[in-house]
Amino acid sequence: MPHLTAKLQGFGTTIFAEMTALAQRHQAVNLGQGFPDFDGPDFLKRAAIASIELGRNQYARSHGMPVLNAAIAEHRQRFYGLSFDPETEITVMHGATECIAATMLALLDVGDEVVLFEPFYDSYPATIAMAGATARVVTLRAPDYAVDLAAVRAAIGPKTRAIIINTPHNPCGKVFTRAELEGIAALCVEHDILAITDEVYEHLVFEGVHVAMASLPGMRDRTVMISSTGKTFSFTGWKIGYICAAPALTRALRTSHQFLTFCNGTPFQFAMAEGLRAGDDYFEQFLREYRARRDRMCEGLASVGFEVLVPAGTYFICTDIRTLGFDDDMEMCRALPEAVGVAAIPNSAFYVNKHEGKHLVRWAFCKTDAVLEEGLARLRANIGRLRPGGKH
Repeated sequence: MPHLTAKLQGFGTTIFAEMTALAQRHQAVNLGQGFPDFDGPDFLKRAAIASIELGRNQYARSHGMPVLNAAIAEHRQRFYGLSFDPETEITVMHGATECIAATMLALLDVGDEVVLFEPFYDSYPATIAMAGATARVVTLRAPDYAVDLAAVRAAIGPKTRAIIINTPHNPCGKVFTRAELEGIAALCVEHDILAITDEVYEHLVFEGVHVAMASLPGMRDRTVMISSTGKTFSFTGWKIGYICAAPALTRALRTSHQFLTFCNGTPFQFAMAEGLRAGDDYFEQFLREYRARRDRMCEGLASVGFEVLVPAGTYFICTDIRTLGFDDDMEMCRALPEAVGVAAIPNSAFYVNKHEGKHLVRWAFCKTDAVLEEGLARLRANIGRLRPGGKH
């Protein structure tokens, strides 16, 4: 690609942009890109409006408004028993995406290596490349996506600086078990490497329990704990993400953050402080509603003929397309919007080893019941129009 630095060659347009463009062109139901098609709770909208009207509209303090940093600290203590100092260990950034980029740019040098599980959220390899580092990939394989600790150990070398753990996991919906995390933690301690944990779906766990890596022995001061309010409160456009980490790590992270966005969304920070302090009833209802969407979508996709890999967390479902005679996820997903009227995401986009994911497709169920039903209805009615090999 002309003008693009060598570090980012091959990272082009994201698969999300490509599939959303196809959905728009063919007026397809977009079950690809993972953002809700509905607003979050009214009490947060009112809080944001009130902050705007109160004149809280100028630059925020770079590492976060005090009220939000304090609310984040309370949230970490409330749900995980972790104590973080709001002033020296918590940094608010422009969504989890900036948190990831700021972390890689702050902590990785040219030549460093990072252990990365595939499938992966696509910003991980891109930001690793931006930092001039290299990803060492360990594959999680369907249907259970179990962690092979021997493979993780083999991927760790003298240049390894960190390992990235995304749990609950996008795209496969896996929730890492305590035993898996303990095994990874032991390797981090043994080899003196950092854990970078992306925990944005922490409140969307349907099966099992979300275990915070930072809560495990030896991990409190070697974990960079990333989360976001967007997924938990369904205001993804507000872009309020945050990192909790030990003071020395935090100082490094803030150095890169100040030259990326410096700060973000002052009125939204005040609002999200209220969200993080919401009562248990909010979090329980949030999970209950998403569990119902998951179950409805799993049942519907199975009725179409897909093999459904029921997710333990997140708001994504992966299906094996081979039961319908397909073996190329990219080909299928590029044809779906026009032929069937639905858009999805090909999982091979989340792999270095493309063949590991080419039989899987990801569907987002963070949509209204009406949209989910329309998407499933179109799949049932039109999937027969799609033929392997691109003919329909």
